[in-house]
Amino acid sequence: MLKKFIVNLKEKSYPIIIGYKLFNKDYILKYFKEKKKYIVITNNTLLNLWKNYFHKYLKKNNIFIDIISISDGESYKSLAQVNDIITKLLIKDYGRDSILIAFGGGVIGDLTGFIASIYQRGIEFIQIPTTLLSQVDASVGGKTGVNHNLGKNMIGSFWQPKYVIIDLFFLSSLPQKEFLSGFAEVIKYAIIFDKKFFCWIENNVHKLKNLDKNTLSYCVQRCCELKTKIVLLDEKEKNCRALLNLGHTYGHAIESHMNYKNLLHGEAVSIGIVLALETSKIIGILKKDVYQRIILLLKCFNLPVMPPKNIPLSSYILYMKKDKKNILGKIRLVLPSNIGIVKIYNNISPKIILSAIKKTLIKKH
Repeated sequence: MLKKFIVNLKEKSYPIIIGYKLFNKDYILKYFKEKKKYIVITNNTLLNLWKNYFHKYLKKNNIFIDIISISDGESYKSLAQVNDIITKLLIKDYGRDSILIAFGGGVIGDLTGFIASIYQRGIEFIQIPTTLLSQVDASVGGKTGVNHNLGKNMIGSFWQPKYVIIDLFFLSSLPQKEFLSGFAEVIKYAIIFDKKFFCWIENNVHKLKNLDKNTLSYCVQRCCELKTKIVLLDEKEKNCRALLNLGHTYGHAIESHMNYKNLLHGEAVSIGIVLALETSKIIGILKKDVYQRIILLLKCFNLPVMPPKNIPLSSYILYMKKDKKNILGKIRLVLPSNIGIVKIYNNISPKIILSAIKKTLIKKH
């Protein structure tokens, strides 16, 4: 099952390793051979679940590690948490020869990568993603950052990891709701780039939901391959990398309004994809049968397809106007016209956006 490929960014190139129970194998040791200090940043839940697998493996093989554990949740992806972790690093005199290890989901990965990018003007870090969403998306590509009260991921940097080590075994401990939420990003990739992959997902729903190792391995690999291709074309999101934000402009607005509580990121992305589909229908670029086919696949993974009813329509526009992709104050949206065909639109009016939200709120999917 072991798979490896390189994200070829010249001097910033790094490998992505995908396998099962990697921390039971000697193979992985070569990625920790350097005589440096490794600091694992994780959350309390993961520390308790995996200390006898991941942390014990490193210590048993005489790899020095320190552990910084934080509380679990999107609300901890903040500047206050950044300051707290940097203070701990400074108290222990960790220098530029230290390597941070992001051991967790998207929150831990984004937070750790951001700290690595600014601590003493930049140190190395390793991504070891433990959620499906982070394995297929967040751990690859070098986007790092933290949230602000007025918007998600508004403070951040591009800082590529040293390695990405994806162990599918970590998925076994995920609550089902969190595991399934990761498929919003999987489906997103298929909608943007690969109709054949979309069909493959449709044909493998049962195996994917039941954590079939070989099926999941291909799924994760394909998403990583698709993301790698776009990152190589546009590492710092100057143009085509913005396509990866399908569903995210609406989704981030929902998350920001809800103060990053009561809704998982993947669930917000799923709702955002549905709102993007509705927008495409309103402007006449998406057929009804394609719309329904995508909705059906989202529902197959128990993903939400209805926006929360308690968000004022004005709140959507407020947060969407602060989106990082906007140019000259215009809201930019990634919209599909078919499976495998998407485009960035710079001139979708707030009136159409609000109409899409209203129409979705009254639908019975």
